[in-house]
Amino acid sequence: MDYHVKSLCDEENIIVVVGCGGTGSFLAEGLCRLLEGCANPIVLIDPDHIEQHNLIRQNFYSKELGMFKCQALAERLSRQYGRKICYSPWPFEWDFSRSLVQSLHRNNRKLVVFGCVDNASARQAIAHKWNNGDWWIDAGNGKKSGQILVGNISKDNSYIFEYRERLKEDEVQFLPIPSYQQPDLLIPVPGEDKPRDCAQAVIEDEQSPLINQMMATLALDIFDRLRTNTLSWMGLYVNLGDDVSLKPVPITPENVNRIVGQEVIRGEND
Repeated sequence: MDYHVKSLCDEENIIVVVGCGGTGSFLAEGLCRLLEGCANPIVLIDPDHIEQHNLIRQNFYSKELGMFKCQALAERLSRQYGRKICYSPWPFEWDFSRSLVQSLHRNNRKLVVFGCVDNASARQAIAHKWNNGDWWIDAGNGKKSGQILVGNISKDNSYIFEYRERLKEDEVQFLPIPSYQQPDLLIPVPGEDKPRDCAQAVIEDEQSPLINQMMATLALDIFDRLRTNTLSWMGLYVNLGDDVSLKPVPITPENVNRIVGQEVIRGEND
């Protein structure tokens, strides 16, 4: 049987992009195109400034040099697409994000958080105090490979892969968040205390010049499937090396329960 997410994602959700570098800068513009005519507020978060080497590999221009990345994107995309885009030049922090939600008069609305960061501490900030029901779409990559993971329930909460009688048999509501699916995302790697952005990694031949645009496109596709109730994957792995591949991780009771460590529970008609 094929399963897909019964999503509560709609025009009332607030879209938060954490990290506006290689992946996030392209993703932010892609969101404006994808959400044309939709009322979703968009919030961009990144404490970094635009430097000269960013202009080659990221979605920025020379006249924006020295600006905060989130500010440059918010101002340019607001003008270009005629929509309100908020930004914060501070690292992601949940209390601030929820106060921002309240300021937007969407107290009871959920967030869709795009994690476009490249270090464990930034992902720890997203995973910390996770609000069940919000959606986290995490994009991470190496030189020529990467993964997109999506979920909405943290490890601190007991739940099962649901397909009860009140739902259609092929619909699920809960998926483990990215840091639950892949715990090593929260573990710092050697040298991560002095992180470099993706543009610098490209210059030093540690990252493909195209991998970030690929990851942004895949993250947008995941989001589009989520909001149209057609998402049937909980993860997607891409390799742009010699053996090019794109491998989804299907939403199945076996895959979800393998992560949460619970027994597969099936209905009478399965």
